[in-house]
Amino acid sequence: MKPMRVLIAGCGYVGRALGVRLAAEGAEVWGLKRSRTAADPESGIQPIAADLTDLSTLGNLPGDLDGVVYAASAASAGGSTPEAYEAAYVRGLDNLLAVLVSQKTAPRRLIFVSSTAVYGDRQGTWIDEESPAEPDHFSGRLLLEAERIALGGPASAVALRLGGIYGPGRERLIREVAEGRATRPAVPLFTNRIHRDDAAGAIAHLLALPKPERIYLGVDCEPADLGAIYAWIAARLDLPEPAISAAPGEGRLARGSKRCSNARLIGSGYRFLYPTFREGYGELMDRAGDAILPRSTETNL
Repeated sequence: MKPMRVLIAGCGYVGRALGVRLAAEGAEVWGLKRSRTAADPESGIQPIAADLTDLSTLGNLPGDLDGVVYAASAASAGGSTPEAYEAAYVRGLDNLLAVLVSQKTAPRRLIFVSSTAVYGDRQGTWIDEESPAEPDHFSGRLLLEAERIALGGPASAVALRLGGIYGPGRERLIREVAEGRATRPAVPLFTNRIHRDDAAGAIAHLLALPKPERIYLGVDCEPADLGAIYAWIAARLDLPEPAISAAPGEGRLARGSKRCSNARLIGSGYRFLYPTFREGYGELMDRAGDAILPRSTETNL
């Protein structure tokens, strides 16, 4: 049997973990990134330097692809602005699909990596893939537009709506508690997350699934109140519980309190490496040991 051929468009935090996993399983993997990086033979990923927002850079894509994973990031296109989201998700996807069609290399499966932001704030209610997507912020609206492009494109497509991604190198909640910067919201603020390795695992699973649904929620098995997570981390670090803040929350967290169900993904056969935040953050803290705790002599320079 010939190896699976997969292009990862946006080979960043999750994309690289996916590529390493697929290559280890015998797949031929290409990783497209905007920046020119040196080849990394140990990863098994063949690098492609290209800008998804610039059609002129996309002329050297591999052919005969079994799968394409679109895992672009707005940060690579300029940050968290409407313009950056439109460029990274809408224009970039349009460009890539146009090139694949022109080269007559439409893949068997396209996975579009989306976000639970397409649901907007649901005030803590449960949602699943059948819940109406009613984004209340430009990020969710543009991601939903990109989903429509992917699902209406030339390949059999799946939109995977990921929750907040954490893992090695993304230990923000732990550090906020360790450094005394965390505050618990005055009212429950339900959050949904997924470990990087489960995000990559879910994508690999959906690439191989014979007859997937069109939309999946990529979240772990326990939507959790942010304050409860902070309190659990503090207990694991043997630190006082963070104080309760009168403010409702800030930034992205303040825009969405919802409990996302992963029943469809579980029902398709995927099994989580980190079913809840406890396994994921627990492992991160075990690996870091005392290094996660701030030293009194440290200064911020």
